[in-house]
Amino acid sequence: MSTFQAPKGTYDLLPPNSATYLAVREAISAPLKNSGYGYVETPGFEAVELFARGVGESTDIVTKEMYAFETKGGDKLALRPEGTASVLRAALEANLHKAGNLPVKLWYSGSYYRYERPQKGRYRHFSQVGAEAIGAEDPALDAELIILADQAYRSLGLRNFRILLNSLGDKECRPVYRAALQEFLRGLDLDEETLRRAEINPLRVLDDKRADVQKQLTGAPSMPDYLCDACTAYHKEVRELLDAAGVVYEDDAKLVRGLDYYTRTTFEFVHDGLGSQSAVGGGGRYDGLSEMIGGPSLPSVGWALGVDRTVLALEAEGVDLELPATTSVFAVPLGEEARRVLFGKVTELRKAGIATDFSYGGKGLKGAMKNANRSGARFTLVAGERDLADGVVQLKDMESGEQGPVALDAVLETLKAKLG
Repeated sequence: MSTFQAPKGTYDLLPPNSATYLAVREAISAPLKNSGYGYVETPGFEAVELFARGVGESTDIVTKEMYAFETKGGDKLALRPEGTASVLRAALEANLHKAGNLPVKLWYSGSYYRYERPQKGRYRHFSQVGAEAIGAEDPALDAELIILADQAYRSLGLRNFRILLNSLGDKECRPVYRAALQEFLRGLDLDEETLRRAEINPLRVLDDKRADVQKQLTGAPSMPDYLCDACTAYHKEVRELLDAAGVVYEDDAKLVRGLDYYTRTTFEFVHDGLGSQSAVGGGGRYDGLSEMIGGPSLPSVGWALGVDRTVLALEAEGVDLELPATTSVFAVPLGEEARRVLFGKVTELRKAGIATDFSYGGKGLKGAMKNANRSGARFTLVAGERDLADGVVQLKDMESGEQGPVALDAVLETLKAKLG
């Protein structure tokens, strides 16, 4: 055992469990790749101010959870707590919005960091796959992203998740609702910190998970009652497009999400098998974020789905993913000449796309076959001096136990046929 351990609230991904995480990332990204979204990768840290402006100074993320630090050169940086602000910053810096083909559609995958109280489903280091459609105000984009996330989860075999949907209005109707909500909150018995938050961004209070706060919110003004005609029509079209696509959702007037930049459409994917950490992903429209970080007006929409939470949801439903075999063939040499010849065959098989491993370290037949079993290999190639003298190797089917000689120059074609 090492002297060192993973930092509190983090985890290591190791085989065989890491294969499930890879499969989840692939399943979430597959519909995006098929719908015009290109891959983007951003640094693991950014200027603190990017998140303070974009995510919101009133959010727990900025006030309590960011890993912020100052470099030797005096730069104030933070490990990224979420992906949208970074992706939008990268798109603006590269002038992707000036290429004339809007929206710019991007997807990403990576690790994010928040200093939170560690518990199951909530870590200080977590993995997400996200998607952003930048530069277009269109209900069809909002619907598209919700549909693609729904498609990704269903392709994994998940069924017991729900989609919560709301509209947060825009710069026309949101201030009216904000004022009404602030007036209501001032009359409640709230602690100083919550009252301070209510003055900065009262919608954040609606997202407060404490039972004593939620109890007092009964009768609070509801955002749908304050939507202007344009936002009402926009939200109606999003819902109609989801209905036409057969995507089931639930209206939730209290849904605000945990970030300040959302406008109009906001949504969350929740799974009731995960206890208090029920959100597996979510997102929404953020039409003013580009201006907040110094860019032009670029109405946009996006989401992020948690890989960790999705894996927990699969476990809660008892879904076992069909994972590709890491090793199809395992080669076992008996002697130095066999080692040279079989290593050449291993290289040949790998070039042909056949997952192949080799018995390293000069193990005897018994130890090598144990390794072959552990690898999950479908076939083993075994060769000794007598086999090589006859120009053959022994091919063993690890499922049936059948074994027979195969000519050295026919190994590749024989295995291709047997593996399909």
